[in-house]
Amino acid sequence: MRASGGFHGRRIQKTGGSTYIISLPKNWVMARGLRPGDTLLFTPRADGSLTVFAESAGPPIAERRAVSVSNEMEKEHLFRRLIAEYIAGYPLLEIRTPGRMSARTREVIRSFAQRMIGPEILEETAESVILQDVVGANPLPIPSILRREHQMVRAMQADAMAAFRSRDAQIARDVVERDWEVDRLHWFLEKQVTSALRDARILATLDLTLPECSTYLLASRILERIADHAVRIAETVAMIGTERSPERLAGALERMADQAGSALADALDCLDSRDIPKANRVIDSAEQITRERDQLLHEIGSKRGRLAIGLAYVLESLERSAFYASDLAEIAINRAVESPSPEAAPAGTPVKALVPGV
Repeated sequence: MRASGGFHGRRIQKTGGSTYIISLPKNWVMARGLRPGDTLLFTPRADGSLTVFAESAGPPIAERRAVSVSNEMEKEHLFRRLIAEYIAGYPLLEIRTPGRMSARTREVIRSFAQRMIGPEILEETAESVILQDVVGANPLPIPSILRREHQMVRAMQADAMAAFRSRDAQIARDVVERDWEVDRLHWFLEKQVTSALRDARILATLDLTLPECSTYLLASRILERIADHAVRIAETVAMIGTERSPERLAGALERMADQAGSALADALDCLDSRDIPKANRVIDSAEQITRERDQLLHEIGSKRGRLAIGLAYVLESLERSAFYASDLAEIAINRAVESPSPEAAPAGTPVKALVPGV
């Protein structure tokens, strides 16, 4: 056996005509209670390595997690704690309080269970509530979740601008309420990625590499931020009231909203197509929006009162949305370099095969 840098080395041996074997570290075998005749499973990784685990091995995290909370916790603090536990991916979550659990604490837990994807109340006692994840680690492909998230964000952007244009408070409220749908999709995706990072078997079922999981998680976070800006635009409706926007300003903001929405769609497309020139055009368009922002901000500065504040909020949110799309385009460029598309020539392809006439 050879050891180097924390790795255990084993020489490959050949037995028979075509079978290659290696020995396993004794400590690893004993620690997992393995015996001769047990089956090991191998998962090939994108980097050329193999992940080995026992067929009968359980998940690397405990099936049940107990969480102690206080009845005096702020509602927002308790909700955030539950989200963190949810993302950690425990199948059973027991929330306990010292003494009887207050109605206020139970209300937060029930609200959490209703808003998340997966948790259901399994059991309640005077001092505790047990939540069970009925969905599991990999019910939906991560790219599908991201596409759904994008559809919702684009719809929120369009409806937020429609509410701003018509001063429709009902549409504005609907945009604000839909923000929870984007949040829950993002948290669900983050839970899947966290579980995949912890357990190689879950990663194998996702059919994604670790860099791809990281890319999709970053993209999801960006979409969640853009949804927040759609909410901010919708909230300006109540601030401005019935006061009308100057026609030129309203038209300029509409065009900017269309540019920001198109930039987001193009940036997401670049994640799959690995189209670097297209991603660069998205980044350039965000810089163009900034130049337009400077001109519009000067004009908005000549207005007064709530109208000026509301217009400034809308302008800022549109610019931030465009720059989030620009961030996504940069991620797409990085991914294109790290993992070229199948159509791209593999590393080491002779120059003669790439350049006509050589």
